[in-house]
Amino acid sequence: MRVLVVEDEQLLADAVATGLRREAMAVDVVYDGAAALERIGVNDYDVVVLDRDLPLVHGDDVCRKVVELGMPTRVLMLTASGDVSDRVEGLEIGADDYLPKPFAFSELTARVRALGRRTSLPLPPVLERAGIKLDPNRREVFRDGKEVQLAPKEFAVLEVLLRSEGAVVSAEQLLEKAWDENTDPFTNVVRVTVMTLRRKLGEPPVIVTVPGSGYRI
Repeated sequence: MRVLVVEDEQLLADAVATGLRREAMAVDVVYDGAAALERIGVNDYDVVVLDRDLPLVHGDDVCRKVVELGMPTRVLMLTASGDVSDRVEGLEIGADDYLPKPFAFSELTARVRALGRRTSLPLPPVLERAGIKLDPNRREVFRDGKEVQLAPKEFAVLEVLLRSEGAVVSAEQLLEKAWDENTDPFTNVVRVTVMTLRRKLGEPPVIVTVPGSGYRI
């Protein structure tokens, strides 16, 4: 899942991004509304965690732009105000969910995951294919009933491959969904991650390399 965090309190923004990355999400961070509009125009995000009171361009206007463009991106709006009227106004603008500050990080993570599931076709909560069972909420992976311990990026790559339901996923698509924008696209990070993921999943191999196209399960 790819997430954009838009928050002008830099310490909070960076802390949220770090926490979501530990949950195997690809996260970009910006600190004002103008930068948010720029990123949204370039990258496809599953969820935008959007502070309402932003400098340069207000969060309401960023949200309106997402709605205007007809993007599948879901918006989780944050605000220091917990008034019911503010929550209603935010939802009427086009936000998909609303979370007042201060918030528990566990709740934020759960809401981001719930919104992320709504950006694609409905899938079962637990993904299963070729003897592999992946639970995105519990961050657990099993192969033939035996638990497999994966690093966050390995988990993210496996989740993308399982969600493709047998379709080929290119290295570029994996890079877009599992890594943030600071990753050098010319590195071999995807190939190395797939290689270690194959090794951890064991024999016989379930990740197939399709020459010139990408990978599939």
